[in-house]
Amino acid sequence: MEAVKFSPAQMHLVTLMSHIKSTAALDQLKDQLADFYARQVDEEMEQLWESGEWNEQKLQSLEDAHFRTHYK
Repeated sequence: MEAVKFSPAQMHLVTLMSHIKSTAALDQLKDQLADFYARQVDEEMEQLWESGEWNEQKLQSLEDAHFRTHYK
């Protein structure tokens, strides 16, 4: 079995996790990570709007779109 090599970011998170002593603390960390990724998405969307790659017309075209897999 091949050993898994963690990135520096993964190692940092593993180290942080060793200090989590309660479910409340874990919930707080999860919230912080979710907020971080939400901010990242917001920043990327802002860049797309500013560059013109994303606009109101594209947004409206998705209004009635259905991308779920059709199961039989």
